[in-house]
Amino acid sequence: MNHDSTWAPVRAKVLRTSAGVGVATGAYGLSFGALGSAADLTVAQTCALSVLLFSGGSQFALVGVLGGGGNALSGSASAILLGARNMLYGARLAPLLRLRGVQRAVGAQLVIDESTAVALSSEGHGERAGRLGFWATGLAVFVLWNLATLLGAVAGQAIGDPRDLGLDAAVPAAFLALLAPRLRGRSLWSTALLGAAVALAVVPVVPAGVPVLVAALVAVVAVVVRRQEAT
Repeated sequence: MNHDSTWAPVRAKVLRTSAGVGVATGAYGLSFGALGSAADLTVAQTCALSVLLFSGGSQFALVGVLGGGGNALSGSASAILLGARNMLYGARLAPLLRLRGVQRAVGAQLVIDESTAVALSSEGHGERAGRLGFWATGLAVFVLWNLATLLGAVAGQAIGDPRDLGLDAAVPAAFLALLAPRLRGRSLWSTALLGAAVALAVVPVVPAGVPVLVAALVAVVAVVVRRQEAT
């Protein structure tokens, strides 16, 4: 059996997976676009976030802080904390992708949860499959996420004040919908609940947006403590 005949079914499987992930993830862009309006962002500002930031959790964190009355600095800090995990993904993917020059810059923008997951799961069929999984998934999510963001933002502007429909409350709800699937195991749930409790406790005494940063600090401390216990 020649190489092409063995590659064809693997290629088809990876592309099907990438397309499915792209559609499912891209659909969240509709929510982000509409919720950007709830945070008083313009259509252009909302779309710019999806193009330039392109990290679902970070984007929802930013609009959540802004929608809650926080300033851009605290919102950006929250987004950066959540986006820091992408650096770890990049380090793991570097030996597989081996990118240089312009490709490296483009690839860095596409390093997200979904492209990393498909790339690493496809790597079992060879490096070629892993690279295909990364690029196909990353590009599919990027295109569909941004198209959906535009549609959601335009629709959000068209309905008038989003608060009249309760869309301001949908920002944290959508963020939780992204977070919940990643909480696997008792320790992660315990950390998440502790962080939420601490954030709620400091709400009355700190500026808007800061409770999110405090909750993130709880998670960092929890990781450090667990590593010390493991050693």
